[in-house]
Amino acid sequence: MNRLLFLQPLARFQDLTLLTLRVLTGAFLMWGTWDNIADPARMTEFVQFLDAFKFPAPEAMAPLSVWFQFGCGALLILGLLTRWAGLIMAFNFIVAFLMVHLADNFRAQFPALILIAVSLHFVAAGGGKFSLDRLLK
Repeated sequence: MNRLLFLQPLARFQDLTLLTLRVLTGAFLMWGTWDNIADPARMTEFVQFLDAFKFPAPEAMAPLSVWFQFGCGALLILGLLTRWAGLIMAFNFIVAFLMVHLADNFRAQFPALILIAVSLHFVAAGGGKFSLDRLLK
């Protein structure tokens, strides 16, 4: 009865759901930053955005953030150095939340908060069964 009540048989899919979460998050990070990498005008817009929110050294922080997001996205898709990628992204999105979204309403804060939570999940869970991390252990 407890197995049915708590849907325990579904636990066997947790490695697949972790893989799905890694791939979707990684693809989102890479897709969301590619335009800044491919188009110098878009990177300039991002620098101006950071400057408007009083980030220190926006000329350095913009490409740093973009490349970290793109690179960590690739690492998450591969499941390589997953905990490190999660830690870097959690830090990145905590800073973004504090600098940009803190005064927003909850609906506007939610995407940044979810990215923080998902990133922290990767820090705790690692890459899972279907990851290069597991192969390298």
